[in-house]
Amino acid sequence: MSPHISTRPRGLRRTSTVSVLVGTAAAIVATASPASAMPVTGAEQPRPQVSCTSAKTGLATQLGKDIKAVVEDAALKGRVSVALYDRTTGTRCAFNADQQYDSASAVKVIVLGTLLRQAQDEHRDLTASERTLATNMITTSDNDATTTLWKQLGLARISGFLHLAGMEHTSPDPDGYWGLTQINASDQLRLMALLTSANSVLDDGHRACALDLLNRVIPSQRWGVPAGAPSDATVHVKNGWLQRTGGGWRVHSVGAFTGQGHDYGLVVLSADNTDMPASVAVIENIARKVHTDLNGSVSGPRKAQRRQALPSTSDGSLVPDGNR
Repeated sequence: MSPHISTRPRGLRRTSTVSVLVGTAAAIVATASPASAMPVTGAEQPRPQVSCTSAKTGLATQLGKDIKAVVEDAALKGRVSVALYDRTTGTRCAFNADQQYDSASAVKVIVLGTLLRQAQDEHRDLTASERTLATNMITTSDNDATTTLWKQLGLARISGFLHLAGMEHTSPDPDGYWGLTQINASDQLRLMALLTSANSVLDDGHRACALDLLNRVIPSQRWGVPAGAPSDATVHVKNGWLQRTGGGWRVHSVGAFTGQGHDYGLVVLSADNTDMPASVAVIENIARKVHTDLNGSVSGPRKAQRRQALPSTSDGSLVPDGNR
């Protein structure tokens, strides 16, 4: 049997629950991408919910309320999905976590995981060339490096890694555009859980390599889920942004927060907003509320980092792998 990571990070247990109704069926149907749109019928479609569970009394209720306050407003402008785990408090939250999105550069963490798994299978470290490509791909979101690795690894190996990681609802684009890989928040959170705990997919050394690169993303690309993170947390992040003709922006932020007692992951995916700054604002509003609720006043908020202006164009992830 192939190694398989659990869909629930270790140490999490369900003791208190909250569910909050948000959004409208009309908004969901009208803004869904072609890959995830539900057939329109005469019946009203189920409304999405914010669902939280936690071993810490009152935390699930607070998180559910705070996430709802952001996504309810965001749903009027586009789609948004949220997924969270916190091993320290035994907490999980989800909102629209199974909805599919174009990946943009969020897929680069999958490419990195596939590369590290290949090296592990071959009982070696990354070569100098692989390390340079991986570093450029993650820390500066270099698209040429990504295309090189995507072609080098091949679709079969990438799909194999997705299967090993239990990311069964993530699908590479059949025409070879890695930025159009279909992802959802649940699978992205599963990948963060895999990188931050012992498992049979990636050993400790290769996981440490991945976390180090995600911690060294350049300042201008450290927006998103790091907003409001505690100052003593080690932040691992990867973002993606992509503008589709006639379909608004896809803007995503995937991260994990470790060290000094922190052990949680947060994923926010968004689509169909009219501009990138508005999308980033939604992601960062959710992130600030999550960090505050999980950490309270124990750790001060992470100081805002000076960053360059957000790009007004896509990250270039509509790049074919050249092997269609």
